[in-house]
Amino acid sequence: MMYVVILILALIVFIVVLSVKIVPQQRVGVVERLGKYNRMMTPGVNILVPFIDHVRVYHDLRIQQSNVPPQTVITKDNVQVHIDTIIFYQIVAAEQATYGISDYEYGVRNITTATLRQIIGNMELDETLSGRETISANIRIALDEATEKWGVRIERVEVLDIKPPTDIQEAMDKQMKAERSKRAIVLEAEAAKQDLILRSEGDKQSKILKAEGEKEARIRQAEGFRQAQELEALGQAKAIQAVAEAEKSRIELLQSAGLDENVLAYYSFEALGEIAKGPANKVFLPVSVADALGTLGAIGDVFKKKTE
Repeated sequence: MMYVVILILALIVFIVVLSVKIVPQQRVGVVERLGKYNRMMTPGVNILVPFIDHVRVYHDLRIQQSNVPPQTVITKDNVQVHIDTIIFYQIVAAEQATYGISDYEYGVRNITTATLRQIIGNMELDETLSGRETISANIRIALDEATEKWGVRIERVEVLDIKPPTDIQEAMDKQMKAERSKRAIVLEAEAAKQDLILRSEGDKQSKILKAEGEKEARIRQAEGFRQAQELEALGQAKAIQAVAEAEKSRIELLQSAGLDENVLAYYSFEALGEIAKGPANKVFLPVSVADALGTLGAIGDVFKKKTE
């Protein structure tokens, strides 16, 4: 009796194990009932009918990556290159990924390989080495068209490495070194050119400033000389004016002393002679005054006698 109870309990445990399925997060299970698709098991606890329901496959819904085996392809200019690629994809429809294709990962790799050969065959070596983004974009477009029916979405395609043959790589290295040397020589020549230009410009500016300084000095010197002449002439004019004013006062004093006209004329012409003694002074006399000068000698004699 005890054995029967133990057998029944074991059977119950076995049935429970078959019936209860726990699915972790970001995973789903495809359930078939009697060999036909029934439903999807979602994350958490799921109950199955023992011996009737069967889990066909579990799918990981996280983004997966697949390394495509390195491929040797021929470019348009008949150069063999070695290319490594990697694909990132995600299952978005588990049912299609189960029944749409037997092995979606293998199918993705094969399509990548075929598309890669087709793309590289239409590109030359230089375009291939510099066109990683173009190659990745074209592979992704081709994969999207095929995997849409498989319930797989291509997230990203990356070309990891493109290796040309050794001899071509060496030739490219030499060309790169030559280009760098050429660039260095050009930059050095450009620097020397700029240095000469700057030196010439500096010398030009120096000469211009020097000429401007000499011009300004000559202008200031001439201005100073002119002002000195004006001041000298002004001083002489003031001196003459002062002498004339003094002589005028002397004559007025003589007139107030009661001297006759002849004596006053004598003193006036005597003062005029003193004024004319200046180096820059010229005195112009009317003809009538010149005629009267003949009598000045006699007037002078008379005046001298009176004063004696």
